[in-house]
Amino acid sequence: MDASNQGMTRRDFGKTSIAAGAAALMAGAAAQGSAQRRPNILFALADDISYPHASAYGCPWVNTPAFDRVAEQGILFSNAYVPNPKCAPARSCTLTGRNSWQLEEAANHWCHFPSRFKVYTEALAEHGYHVGYTGKGWGPGHAQDAEGANRQLAGQPYNGRRADPPAGGMSSIDYAANFEEFLDAKADAAPFCFWYGAYEPHRSYEYRSGVEIGGKRADDIERVPAFWPDTEEVRVDMLDYALEVEHFDAHLERMLAFLEARGELENTLVVASADHGMPFPRAKGQIFEYGCHVPLAIMWAGGIANPGRRVDDFVSFIDFAPTFVEAAGLTWADTGMAPAAGRSLFNILQSSEGGQVDPARDHVLVGKERHDVGRPLDWGYPARGVVKDGMLYVRNFEPDRWPSGNPETGYLNCDGSPTKTAVLDTCQDPESHHYWRLCFGKRPAEQLFDIREDPDCVNDLAGDPAFRLTKDALEAQLYTALRAQGDPRMEGRGHVFDEYPYANESHRNFYRQYMDGEAPGTGWVNDSDFDADKRPYW
Repeated sequence: MDASNQGMTRRDFGKTSIAAGAAALMAGAAAQGSAQRRPNILFALADDISYPHASAYGCPWVNTPAFDRVAEQGILFSNAYVPNPKCAPARSCTLTGRNSWQLEEAANHWCHFPSRFKVYTEALAEHGYHVGYTGKGWGPGHAQDAEGANRQLAGQPYNGRRADPPAGGMSSIDYAANFEEFLDAKADAAPFCFWYGAYEPHRSYEYRSGVEIGGKRADDIERVPAFWPDTEEVRVDMLDYALEVEHFDAHLERMLAFLEARGELENTLVVASADHGMPFPRAKGQIFEYGCHVPLAIMWAGGIANPGRRVDDFVSFIDFAPTFVEAAGLTWADTGMAPAAGRSLFNILQSSEGGQVDPARDHVLVGKERHDVGRPLDWGYPARGVVKDGMLYVRNFEPDRWPSGNPETGYLNCDGSPTKTAVLDTCQDPESHHYWRLCFGKRPAEQLFDIREDPDCVNDLAGDPAFRLTKDALEAQLYTALRAQGDPRMEGRGHVFDEYPYANESHRNFYRQYMDGEAPGTGWVNDSDFDADKRPYW
């Protein structure tokens, strides 16, 4: 680690005084327009971490002192979900406060971001915030305004500072040094809004770096998810992932130290999370627990009551933009943004309660359209889901399609990895092919999981008569919410998502190119993923 994990003294504020203080802070900012009084915003977003992979949650093989500090001096959330488990659509939801099915092309990965959707970073910049980012902002895809000029959706980039990372596969961007440069560039009176977008723990990894550089041991892992074979290679791959999670955390630790040294930490709203789940089979890109359920901690000494709480309310990434707008002392109308489906988290921040704070936050919606290509005509795998009362209901709208991409084209909606290879190696083995089936096989139109007893989502209860009423109730709630939000799938227009062009032109119509022997390399899967031996024989 590059900086110490020296924590600030925990303060036990009373609910009334904090609520009044925070309200006065907002009222003063709005009424007086005082940039000094408005809080700074540091949004720390890792690329691909699943819940509960932070030491604040008790995970024994990942050490995250900075995330833990944010949780200890703020709030640790146990039910934070991304609305769509892939980089570009998840980030689109975060920036707009809208679910992906409300964002036209931006529901897809590698999309053309619609010019008509304004984002919170642009709104805050218009209202006096110093706005910037380092690392990965929005993307991958193309974002332009109505005149065709490029848009920086996360703000002004700060990526010039570089350093040798601890392991191969990690970015050489010195995120913390770039944050310090960003702070140096702002006017003294201006509040800031900074997007720290690490490229870690996105693939690829230096194999065995978790063991040989991080000093980890395979038996540190208490349990391998039930949908992967429990092998040495899989455990080593998980530890390599853990080392990259810790790299993200080390830069956050340095950023907190910079803010503390400048006297800015107390007035900074710090949000630490990840854009979706880990880059492993049946996780990233899939609307199960390991794909959509992510770590979340929020700290703000000047605005959070009773720090050190653990909150069980359901939080979606569409809630961040409304929260940041309210923190800036603005109304949503002030921003000029399209109406948000998300809701500000201020009532939770200002409450002194733990557990379930807001009874209305009893569920969350998830979904997906096209992620990576590899199916005929660049079709996606449309699905929607709802999590409530310990249950996950999933509706797969095109069950005849392959959920992680076609076998002959390498299952492109799953990054290449030792774990993916281990799962694919079970494809034609009668004794272990259930791993392949769970990760890559076709799925029924409806699925239902008891995530309290089955967080791996391997025991499908949708056909169990004992759960019929539960399934029907969740389906009804999901469809009612999607209709209210104007989801084209509910209006018989779901085909529009497949018709939006894939923005990466070299990979457009990948299936046809591959079948014609003309496909380019992908860069995100292994060559062996295409092998005929990795395909089902039945």
